[in-house]
Amino acid sequence: MRIYSRYYRHLGYFKRFSELLQPSGVLVIAVPNYTSTDAKMYGQNWAALDTPRHLYHFSPASMEALALKHGFTLVSKKAMWFDAFYVSMLTEQHKSGLLLKAILVGLWSNLTALLDVNKCSSVIYAFKKK
Repeated sequence: MRIYSRYYRHLGYFKRFSELLQPSGVLVIAVPNYTSTDAKMYGQNWAALDTPRHLYHFSPASMEALALKHGFTLVSKKAMWFDAFYVSMLTEQHKSGLLLKAILVGLWSNLTALLDVNKCSSVIYAFKKK
C-alpha cells in the first residue's frame, strides 16, 4: 500500500488489514521516511512532507512500532532507491530548480542507505500477522 500516509484514519486500517489478511499473507506498505538523509538535508522544504497529501509521517521505528501495536511483525524492509532522486527533484523544483543538486542529494541519500536502510528516502515494509 503506497498511499498509507494519505489516509485520515490510518490506525483503523491495520485492524482491517489483519481481518482481511490470510494467515500466511504478507502486508506490504511503502511510505516516505521523514528521518532519511535527504529529508534531513532539505528540512521543512523536503517535498515528501507535502501536506495535505501526506497526512502522517513515519520513521522506520514508528512504522514498526505501529505495526507491532496492531499485531504484526516485521518480515523485511527495503529501500525505494528511486524515491531519493524523485523527492529531491520535486524539492529542488520548488526551491532553486537545480537538477544537478537534486541528483547529488539523491545519490548521497542512497549511498547512506546502502549502509543503513533506515536512512532511505522511502522504505518498503513487509509485515506478517503474529
